[in-house]
Amino acid sequence: MNRPVRSSRSSSRSSSRSASPRSRNRRPSTAAAPARVPVPADGNEFSLPPSTTPLLPAVGSFTELDLPAGITAELARQGVTVPFPIQAAALPNALAGRDVLGRGRTGSGKTLAFGLALLARTAEQRAEPRRPLALVLVPTRELAQQVTDALTPYAKPLRLRAATVVGGMSIGRQAAALRDGAEVVIATPGRLHDLIERGDCRLDRVRVTVLDEADQMADMGFLPQVTRLLKQVPADGQRMLFSATLDHNVGQLVRRFLDDPAVHSVDASAGAVTTMEHHVLHIADTDKRTVVTRVAARDGRVIMFLDTKRAVDRLTKHLLASGVRAAALHGGKSQPQRTRTLDYFKTGHVSVLVATNVAARGIHVDDLDLVVNVDPPADHKDYLHRGGRTARAGGSGTVVTLVLPDQRRAMAGLMTDAGITPHTARVNSDDTELTRITGAQAPSGIPVTIDAPATEQKAPAATGQRRGRSRRRGRRTRRSESGLAS
Repeated sequence: MNRPVRSSRSSSRSSSRSASPRSRNRRPSTAAAPARVPVPADGNEFSLPPSTTPLLPAVGSFTELDLPAGITAELARQGVTVPFPIQAAALPNALAGRDVLGRGRTGSGKTLAFGLALLARTAEQRAEPRRPLALVLVPTRELAQQVTDALTPYAKPLRLRAATVVGGMSIGRQAAALRDGAEVVIATPGRLHDLIERGDCRLDRVRVTVLDEADQMADMGFLPQVTRLLKQVPADGQRMLFSATLDHNVGQLVRRFLDDPAVHSVDASAGAVTTMEHHVLHIADTDKRTVVTRVAARDGRVIMFLDTKRAVDRLTKHLLASGVRAAALHGGKSQPQRTRTLDYFKTGHVSVLVATNVAARGIHVDDLDLVVNVDPPADHKDYLHRGGRTARAGGSGTVVTLVLPDQRRAMAGLMTDAGITPHTARVNSDDTELTRITGAQAPSGIPVTIDAPATEQKAPAATGQRRGRSRRRGRRTRRSESGLAS
């Protein structure tokens, strides 16, 4: 079927855009909703011109969508019947083949909003070696893994093969997966670029392209790489861009690569989430280490954010010595270490995740009810994404920021930019208010060591030769580690 009518701007991009990919869920134009609700601009965001094509109406249930039977069965098996707002609004238009621009806070359900449409529109097709049919670009390895985990149960019944392409892991294995044929590739820009340069991947058959967390890709300096990759994707394919914020850097991508997109803006910021509490706690510099230690010793899990890798490692070492089961997560860790640490935290093997901003996106932990900014974030976007680790998918949670006297003015401005009016209090380490807000308590004082769970312990290698190969592989892996999101 043909795609919806394009704006006149489309002719400047490609006259072939009218030759559309097949559409699984085209609805009659008489059922279309009125013109889209414009995205509000707060001074830091760009404004879009009105859409020339009316939006299809939102749905109240997944059963209203023309999804493949395999996806519908998996949704039913998981007990998922009612879509989140971003899913209800975006899926009808995404399934119809429209370009989509979606804004929703982290944890709002964006992954299935684009993922189910991507899988449905790729179903019943087979990729040639090295030539995927659908592409999801993400800024970090953790987010790539989360997207892969979220989409795999729905891809399997459709017999769609997915390849995750990220730095810090074996590029040879990733190249082999592409050679075997993968309909869907989930990738960070740097590693995908490397594979293309090696001749292991081509993007000339990609029909559906998604940019997830586009604002972070812009913040991390990936715009040139992303632009080069998008220019290799056929101009008449479908593009979807999802982001928690829509700043001017994202606007460059929208204006250049999205054609008359269906715009859906829900849960514009964490400040709009009524199930999330925000606390700014003023503390003395001399009391900060004790406050942090008591909060970490609470009953229940907590993510603690700090500015630097060195600070993360120092605090983790201190917490372990104090009897708190903590683990560090930052860009200096190898990908296997980072994956193992996240697994430990998700399963409760450790109760405190001490992290830099590497954990601020792409990490979903069920029922996490507390996030602590030990070091205040650099800007309001970092604050919103750190806080987005809690109160996810309709849950509730608390975000606490510890503020020293010389940080108060900057923090007040940051909260204004974020559109949040926090609860503010001055506390010390023995304060009952600190305990009420965070569950802070004294640690045991008995040092702990975090070992691998018994089910993960592996027998030693049988021969010295095998151990030697393992050590060489480890050295190669460490050499290939190239930072946060290669």
